[in-house]
Amino acid sequence: MSEQITILVVEDEAHIRRVLEYNFKLDGFEVYLAEDGATGLKLARENSPDVILLDWLMPVMNGLQVLAELKTDSSTEHIPVFMLTAKGMLNDVTQAIEMGADDYITKPFNPIQLGKTIREKLEKCAKVKKS
Repeated sequence: MSEQITILVVEDEAHIRRVLEYNFKLDGFEVYLAEDGATGLKLARENSPDVILLDWLMPVMNGLQVLAELKTDSSTEHIPVFMLTAKGMLNDVTQAIEMGADDYITKPFNPIQLGKTIREKLEKCAKVKKS
């Protein structure tokens, strides 16, 4: 079995957080949950997870605002951030990637497959950073 991955899920919809938490734990992840961007930033700084799964459309502080904060903070800039959002237009994807997102996953997603997808994307990010 591979090393346990810590993941921070920043998602304002409680039912989606629960589904993600359940499936990630089944896949052997250690899971941190945040229901808004401000809490997500706090948890990212406190726990330095291996990856952050970040929703875009959230009240108070949206995902792009959180992403900007994460990528300009020396304590969190190294953490891969995968956007998980219903905003799937090409210009949305481009904007998030240009702001520092490492990958982009659109809703709806297969919650059972997502753990495997996250592991594969993390491996890909690690390979890219090594070269």
